[in-house]
Amino acid sequence: MKNIIKVSLLIGVFFILAAISFQSCALKPLAWKPKEKPKLTGVLAENELLKSTEWIDLKGWYGPEDIAVDKERNLYCGVHTSRTDFSDGKILKIDPNGIITTFCNTGSWVTGLHFDKNGDLIACDQKRGLIKVDKNGVIKILASEDENGNKFLLPNDVDIASDGVIYFSNTSSKIPFSRKNARKILMEVKPDGGLYSYNPKTEKVQTLIDSSFFGNGVAVSKNDDFVLMVDLTKYRVVRHWLRGVKTGKTEVFLENLPGLPNGISRRNDGSFWLGFTTRRNDLLDNIQPKKGLKKLLYGIPLWLQPKQEPFGMIMHISEDGKILKTYYDTTGKKVSESSSIEEHNGYLYLGGDLTDHIGKYKLE
Repeated sequence: MKNIIKVSLLIGVFFILAAISFQSCALKPLAWKPKEKPKLTGVLAENELLKSTEWIDLKGWYGPEDIAVDKERNLYCGVHTSRTDFSDGKILKIDPNGIITTFCNTGSWVTGLHFDKNGDLIACDQKRGLIKVDKNGVIKILASEDENGNKFLLPNDVDIASDGVIYFSNTSSKIPFSRKNARKILMEVKPDGGLYSYNPKTEKVQTLIDSSFFGNGVAVSKNDDFVLMVDLTKYRVVRHWLRGVKTGKTEVFLENLPGLPNGISRRNDGSFWLGFTTRRNDLLDNIQPKKGLKKLLYGIPLWLQPKQEPFGMIMHISEDGKILKTYYDTTGKKVSESSSIEEHNGYLYLGGDLTDHIGKYKLE
């Protein structure tokens, strides 16, 4: 009997190691050494300002990755089924009294959201690409690939300039969204996806930045002279110039940030809000230069891999890239993440990929 148990254990260990080896082979990482993360002093010093954040419950739905507000003060967000199930989704509408209804049954998780001048909702749909949803919840696909035929498999965020041109990011043209694939992109640190514009008048897509490193949040400047895109994996924000002597050039706007930057949005005064998924993780920073270790970690079953730390952090950034103020919830109890920030009527509405609520923070 003991021999049977030993053999069974050995067979089990063999299959576990074989599975880890097989999964490890699926990762083709590049070595990248992050800069030493900045100390949380000065304008980065920790505080607990976000602990006063209230919650708007989403009645069992998860993942308000981005939030939009219409002229009637209704909130809109895309959601998915659970913390681990992203296969189905809707766009929810939340009226000023907190009543939640389904605005559009997309059947997929919708991330970036922004209303155009006609009151239509422009969005990033994980199954369709860049879409428009009219006032009746009817979906129209605007673009599913770029001008070179590269698919928008992981469209992420969107903003609209004053002339109606739509700017959006695509995290990947190689692999569709899943929890496993998100980890793959984070650990491979390979250029993929990029930043694009879509002109509703000509219905043409133009590639502005032909690669990204987990390209995420997008925000157009107040005067439409540049557009920002978050490179989550590289802990930075890049700027692409749309006007002036630097037209067509891309440069680093902010770098070596203390967390994983996610969503970005513009204030009325031209400054920006930058939200973070969580703070920097020493383990992730230390293995990024080591391809073998990354492959080994990736091969471990997802449920055994390190979990995202609940840690609330948002930044107020000037139009020229200076950090003006940082807001925290270091416990993550009120704000566990902030994948997006939408300012409206004296409040910040905070989204999250994995949360079952929208955060509502009153500005002083």
